[in-house]
Amino acid sequence: MKSKFPSDILVPDQDGSLSPKKFSCSECREGAGLDFNFTMAFQPIVNTKTKSVFSQEALVRGLYQESAYSILSNVSEKNRYQFDQACRVKAIELASRLKIDSYLNINFLPNAVYKPESCIRTTLEASKTYNFPLNRLIFELTEGEEVLDHAHVISIFEAYKKYGFLTAIDDFGAGYSGLNLLAKFQPDLIKIDIELVRDIHLKRAAQIIVKSLVSVCQELKIDVIAEGIENMEEFKVLRDFGINLFQGFLFAKPSWESLAQVTYP
Repeated sequence: MKSKFPSDILVPDQDGSLSPKKFSCSECREGAGLDFNFTMAFQPIVNTKTKSVFSQEALVRGLYQESAYSILSNVSEKNRYQFDQACRVKAIELASRLKIDSYLNINFLPNAVYKPESCIRTTLEASKTYNFPLNRLIFELTEGEEVLDHAHVISIFEAYKKYGFLTAIDDFGAGYSGLNLLAKFQPDLIKIDIELVRDIHLKRAAQIIVKSLVSVCQELKIDVIAEGIENMEEFKVLRDFGINLFQGFLFAKPSWESLAQVTYP
């Protein structure tokens, strides 16, 4: 089904400069302006206190179940914006098809959003086209990409909040923003980086850092997600710190174009 409201996508001209071109929602879903295609897998974020799925995170995969890296290696400065927009549409379309009734986490590249209001328009159109509620969308800032302009990132977050989206910082503690960004803007959620939680039951320094971070987030009314949890020892330490939201192989692996069966410890 095509949306009758086309979106502006930046595509490279012959001289290498970027110019806007209009694509429909279905064309964005098919990767308009890109010379490669992709799809999504979904991995649940679970609330172990209520034993329920809090959200499903959309993760980039190849059409034949290739890894995220095989797709992301094709993303460049010239096609970053088209890729970011196509990710939103694909995630929402698949979430609707799979009848996801939890939140939906969508990662976004901060340097791909040149103007928040224009980028949001594609999201609004996709939500309308595929009948997925806007108030169930969570946009995750991918902290692994260098944030060139904190003021711009904050303006993106503020625009998302205005439209009722929840906001999150992914891989917190591993990227370029960290506490500096958190002091300027408080998202709804942060995801503690996998390297901080890996074997945390064996690492006293990591335990002190994560416990302190959880305390800070509680004061700021930010929910904490521990990602990359693979064993009961990691889970027990983080649960005892007051974390209820978890993601990792202990609960479910990403499932290609489908929803995984969740196992609760």
